Amino acid sequence: MDPYAMTTGVLRSPDFRRFLGSHVANELGGNISRVALPLVAVLVLHAGALEVGLLSALQTVAFLVIGLPAGVWVDRMRRRRVMVAADLVRGLLLASIPLAYTLGLLSIWVMFAVALLVGAAQVFNDVADQTYLPELVSKDDLGSGNSKLEFVRAGGSLAGPSAGGALVQLLGAPVTVLATALTSLGSALLLGSIRTPDRLAPRAEERPGMWSGIREGLAFVWEDRLLRAITVTTAGTNLCLSAVLGLSVLFLAEVVRLPPGLIGVLLMSGAVGGLLGGLTGGWLFKRYGTARVTWLAISVTSPFGLLLPMTQADWRMSFFSITSIALSWGAILYNVGQLTYRQTVAPEHMLGRVNATVRFVVWSTMPLGALLGGVVAQQIGVRQALWVFMGGRLISFVPLLFSPLPRLRDFAQLQAKS
Repeated sequence: MDPYAMTTGVLRSPDFRRFLGSHVANELGGNISRVALPLVAVLVLHAGALEVGLLSALQTVAFLVIGLPAGVWVDRMRRRRVMVAADLVRGLLLASIPLAYTLGLLSIWVMFAVALLVGAAQVFNDVADQTYLPELVSKDDLGSGNSKLEFVRAGGSLAGPSAGGALVQLLGAPVTVLATALTSLGSALLLGSIRTPDRLAPRAEERPGMWSGIREGLAFVWEDRLLRAITVTTAGTNLCLSAVLGLSVLFLAEVVRLPPGLIGVLLMSGAVGGLLGGLTGGWLFKRYGTARVTWLAISVTSPFGLLLPMTQADWRMSFFSITSIALSWGAILYNVGQLTYRQTVAPEHMLGRVNATVRFVVWSTMPLGALLGGVVAQQIGVRQALWVFMGGRLISFVPLLFSPLPRLRDFAQLQAKS
């Protein structure tokens, strides 16, 4: 097969390109808003550290509150309509901030409410987004499609914060928030232009009840041996990495004693690994197999984590970048692989609940990891805490050793046996 076709075949679909374009708009706008919203609070409302922290927390707390019910609701509706509605709601909410500022009505409580509701809209968008791709591309192209979407996410995380800072300096924080609202509108327009007919929503009598639907999603994830191992591994990995990420700035600033500009460069290196993962993922999955790459991505790159605690203010500062690039590259490949497996193995009418269940479990460990990181660092020191959590990250893939994954080349082999 032509290598060019292997890496770009999915891009030949106009509808996939529109879907990918909506991700470009959303990822760029979302990462800009993560800079702009706190800056509105600080520069316009003179918020303190506690208020800014609460504002940040409110943007993610919705997933823990409505993450599981969102999966049931998404399975009851047409997925593309859910994403369009979420984009429009998010755009209107973000646009309310510069409007309230213009009218003299902006307060920190308005910011809190907008952050909470935007986070709720994002939950629905994320669950529907992961559930929708199989409607656009064939099962053979899921790995390639997911790789390209991950490339866009990594690019957004790299370009968004710097673009957000530049826009705030040029236009002011409230106007920058308005710009992010326009990116949501752009995403909605691109999604609305997709010509592939939506999957029909189930009839009322076929729709699961809320609690029975949640139970079915949980049961499916638990009873699938490989999906259970993947979920446990991902939850453990997220817990350890959340602790490391929470300590990284403190480590570089207070322990290694690097200047702020250099710290910013080092912290951006992880996005480079994400971009590499998105670029190479489609080719690697085609060449070596989806299951094999998923397994090797996490097992081969995890040992690089042990370099990070050895970072010093000399040539060894490169250890931080090497670790970030390697782990991010491996994480992208692993995430694409495990998402592709979910999209392949879950029944179409349950995919929303399965995606929501996995995301609920693996994201719930992140705030716990951030808290544990602070507690452990307080007790034994920051560098020592990084050794602990990078060691935990190294062994987090052990559950996969007892799953069918190491013996597979492609996930289709497991399906053929079941």
